[in-house]
Amino acid sequence: MTPFLFAMVASFVAATGSRDQLLVAGLRARLGPSLPLLLIAVASAAMTAFIAAWFGGRLAQDLSRDASTMFVAIAMLLAVFECAWPNRETTPVEPTRSLFAVALVLFLRQLTDASRFLVAAFAVALASPMLAGAGGALGGAAAVAVGWALGGALSSRLPLRALRLGLAAILFLLAIWLALTARGLIG
Repeated sequence: MTPFLFAMVASFVAATGSRDQLLVAGLRARLGPSLPLLLIAVASAAMTAFIAAWFGGRLAQDLSRDASTMFVAIAMLLAVFECAWPNRETTPVEPTRSLFAVALVLFLRQLTDASRFLVAAFAVALASPMLAGAGGALGGAAAVAVGWALGGALSSRLPLRALRLGLAAILFLLAIWLALTARGLIG
């Protein structure tokens, strides 16, 4: 149950203010409350979480304990860069109404975001890819659902940039601690 809970919380927190959440919020603001948009965003979040967990599960089979700890540290560093990177994207002025195009863009964005790096890390570290994938799917789905529910008000209601930078700082410290542990330099 621990991989499920860790992946769910980490995925939700890491997806707060992410590119996919902002895209869903922006499209909802421009297109109105579209249920198909919400369903596509939730399905994409679930698929990408399970892909990340599958990848982590495959790696967990081949890595030693120290190597898996180092992988988790590297995954966290990738999440740090993704969280700290400024999001300068804007919602298209004339967004497409093609659900396939929206699904493709969301899928590709989510596949390489901080949430999925963390899901893969939990799948490796806790050797339970199915639970990590389910938790990541639920956390990611909740994050895009919040973006859909708030729409254009998302950016004005939450200090998204400050939240993302704070998360990046916490993940950076954890990644350094894990890397030093894997190398045997600390406890």
